[in-house]
Amino acid sequence: MSPNDPPAFAGRALADRIGSARSVAAAALLAVALAAGCAGQHSRTDARTGEEDARATLAILESTDIHANVLSYDYYKLTEDPSIGFERLATLIRAARAEYENSLLFDGGDTIQGTVLADWQALASPLPCDRKLAVYKAMDALGYDGGVIGNHEFNYGLPYLAQVTGRRLQAEGADRRTCNGPDFPLVLANVIATRDGRPLFAPTALLERRIRARDRAGRMRELPIRIGIIGFTPPPVMVWDRSHLEGQVTALGLVEASRRYAPALRAQGADLIVAISHGGINPGPYSPQMENANWHLAQEPDIDVLLLGHSHQAFPAPGDVRSRFNDMPGVDNRRGFIHGKPAVMGNFWGKSLGVIELGLIRRGGRWTIDADATHAEVRDIRRADGSFVAPDPAIRELVGGEHRGAIDYVSTPIGDSDFALTTYFAAVGDVTALQPVNSAQRLWVERHIAAELPQYAGIPVLSAAAPFKVGFGGATDYAAIEAGPLAIRNAADLYPFPNTLTAVRIDGAGLKAWLERSAGYFNRIDPQQRAPQELINRGHAGYNFDVIQGGIGYVVDVTRPEGERIVDLRYRGRPVDPDDPFIVATNNYRASGGGDFPGLDGSNIVVEARSPTATR
Repeated sequence: MSPNDPPAFAGRALADRIGSARSVAAAALLAVALAAGCAGQHSRTDARTGEEDARATLAILESTDIHANVLSYDYYKLTEDPSIGFERLATLIRAARAEYENSLLFDGGDTIQGTVLADWQALASPLPCDRKLAVYKAMDALGYDGGVIGNHEFNYGLPYLAQVTGRRLQAEGADRRTCNGPDFPLVLANVIATRDGRPLFAPTALLERRIRARDRAGRMRELPIRIGIIGFTPPPVMVWDRSHLEGQVTALGLVEASRRYAPALRAQGADLIVAISHGGINPGPYSPQMENANWHLAQEPDIDVLLLGHSHQAFPAPGDVRSRFNDMPGVDNRRGFIHGKPAVMGNFWGKSLGVIELGLIRRGGRWTIDADATHAEVRDIRRADGSFVAPDPAIRELVGGEHRGAIDYVSTPIGDSDFALTTYFAAVGDVTALQPVNSAQRLWVERHIAAELPQYAGIPVLSAAAPFKVGFGGATDYAAIEAGPLAIRNAADLYPFPNTLTAVRIDGAGLKAWLERSAGYFNRIDPQQRAPQELINRGHAGYNFDVIQGGIGYVVDVTRPEGERIVDLRYRGRPVDPDDPFIVATNNYRASGGGDFPGLDGSNIVVEARSPTATR
């Protein structure tokens, strides 16, 4: 029988063929059954026809940039801090799940690094293969549906990443055993292993779920939905973690990786494809090395929803008059759309929950987004009255042992200081908190050169360090160490990142260019203007405000344009000549090109201290 045969005719023909004496009614019944079988090749059965135009609301929940802040606790000051912490974010997650009958929960990356707890588990008291990382224990208690690998996941090296994620990565030194990782899938499409040319992690995952929906008649139904997830991390991770990644992996641009792997998700029947992209929103010209390329990723036809991070900002931010997203082309900072695609970025350190309330309508047997019934928002653990939501007590109970271990570790004595070390006024010249860091870096490099690199003897050694904690995370985000005994927690307060010591060779012109880039931390001040002017450039991160010490002196003239602000640059009282040679102690992030400092791209490294977890 051809699918185009009239059903009634086909039924009568078959009845005649078998010599049936059944009634016309019986023949008609047989015809209906045959018609259903034929039509099934290109349409739905009567039972499924009722699904057409069914509507549902699906909440997409996102945490991002937790940075191992499992508890509301400041390990540097040994005090509770209710303004941060996954244990309070968990309360928001549970509340959102109670509010929405359909929900999915994802993590946007930068999860395993960022606190003393993380460093203790990675370096001081290495986690056994059969133990689960504290932050993953907490997340598994909430039942995540998926996550992505952020750039800071690579900070401890690929062997450690393989262990704590429970994945067998194609990387030198990675454990071939399957260790105890999180219970949810981790996806990453744009980091490719050089060993086999395949993605280091699974690039995508297809989640099959059932959601409650109402059909046209208003009846409640439980219907299937397929959600595809695809993950991305910033391609400059190849620069930032060069010592761990060079020769092991390569990175694709976000657009290129999306075009390579997202269509397969659609072919597998994904109703919606959610990009979990650890990056921000930059409308500038696209390049495959772009750090925050999601403005461009949103224009890819196979991407339906975007979950963002990395920038430590909230999107949408409709109440922030200074938000950079307010006037960005193609961006709706009120309802949370980028080029018509719903998007959210849930801030950082467990401070906020990203929520996309996704309106869905079922057409042609598939779910599509109803934009008019969709919006995004960021929900804070800090209430409007200044109070904070209560922590979820189950989280602290889960990680109590690890918490106590980290406290004991950071309480280890290491020395004394006869003056206070603070970063409160680092931006206006009080750099005493950087002096111990710069002195230690410089001394180590000088001793290493004397012992191992006599060819550099006689070249002045300088040191560069940045005030990492200068208020970006709020009023408590400053280093504040009283004079007196010092412990590991104080050193970690001054230097919270697991970077490795590196030194580069530059000349006087390169030294000035380095300082000019640092001086971008300040806005230009007009001395003729009497109204108050904002000194700090909000677009220039504190960790890119390098202060260079070691016998040099210079003045930053903020009344001059960028690139012309460093005046009276001297070394031991003598003006610095553009050809004068210098060796500058810094960290692997800066020496490899992190922060886009001129002349720093990894090519002029002369000293590189290896991390205990480094594979090079």
